[in-house]
Amino acid sequence: MTSMTGTMIWEHNEKHFWLRGERPERMVSFDESLGYWNVYGYPEALRTMTEPATFSNNTARMTPTPPELLAGNLVQMDAPEHLKLRNLVTHAFTQKTVMDLAPRIRGLATELIDAIEDPTRIELVDDLAYPLPVIVICELLGIPAADRDLFRGWVEAMLEKTKAFTLTKPEEELAQDIQEYMERFQPFRDYLHACAEERRRRPREDLLSGLVAAELDGNRLSDNEIVNFVRFLLLAGHITTSLLLGNTVLALDAFPEQARLVRENPDAISGAIEESLRFLSPFASMGRVTTSEVELGGEKIGKDQLLIVWIAAANRDARQFTDPDTFDLTRSPNPHIAFGRGAHFCLGAPLAKLESRIALSVLYKRFPKLRTDPGRPPVVMESPNMTGVGKLPLIA
Repeated sequence: MTSMTGTMIWEHNEKHFWLRGERPERMVSFDESLGYWNVYGYPEALRTMTEPATFSNNTARMTPTPPELLAGNLVQMDAPEHLKLRNLVTHAFTQKTVMDLAPRIRGLATELIDAIEDPTRIELVDDLAYPLPVIVICELLGIPAADRDLFRGWVEAMLEKTKAFTLTKPEEELAQDIQEYMERFQPFRDYLHACAEERRRRPREDLLSGLVAAELDGNRLSDNEIVNFVRFLLLAGHITTSLLLGNTVLALDAFPEQARLVRENPDAISGAIEESLRFLSPFASMGRVTTSEVELGGEKIGKDQLLIVWIAAANRDARQFTDPDTFDLTRSPNPHIAFGRGAHFCLGAPLAKLESRIALSVLYKRFPKLRTDPGRPPVVMESPNMTGVGKLPLIA
């Protein structure tokens, strides 16, 4: 590492030991204090993603989660319900549909950069990485982008509890934790309920109107299904890109020889984005539950066991990636699993990559000497399940 500020993200959280170059003793291990299994290895993680009959997405059944929180929650659903719901919006995220958004995304990125008050001192998250993807996903859904500051407040409220999840608490305490979590985003749910009701009265040409009018197995979606689904699209649709942009700029700052490649050849940005997804995976973990006894990574795991699959660790597995702790934008092949694999592969992956590619292209063209500010260090997100910065001051 050559940038002191760029190293902060590698050191911010003990759980992210792989970001500091350390390795777990075992690729699959049981944490007695927390009551679940940790999966760190690449082939082991890949298997949990591609064998849905054995590794279920419905982790909420391990906790006293209220039904209203689950209806329409795409992340927690298994086949065939998952595919039915996903198919309602797949058309909006096809490669062609996404590529048609390129001129709009470039225009937005340019407008946001033009609006920076002091072009010599940039705060990447506030100035570009947060507003750009929020505006894009809001326009797709038909939700006022002007409300993006509300979304940010709600998201920060939901993420402010950063303690490690545990299954060893009494059920009453788990229920209380979930209730507190729900209270944090109840204003968000109320807002989306109002948006859905407005679309029933006055439908438009947008995704939200399509969901309100959609039918599954002959039935319209319930309010809770619509709200939870839209909440998922809004959150995933902007958090991934926001973290990816910050992580890529931070990694290029820490590896100046790679930044030089980007400055000399803008086409290298695509490789930088793919390597950033591997090197600093935005969503560091995901959950699975075993549906039967299974052997994974040399460990025998019983039925109905919770697995926390550490994507960020798997993407640093030396069995899969040569020099895994080196950021190399020319890495090929680069079969990272930052967006998952299988049926739950990230729906918005093409959009996140396009937004990041365009935003970074505009950014580095405008500010070719962009670097972190030694006097204003990055503010790293404290969530143990996400890797990224909440603030990233830069000098142009």
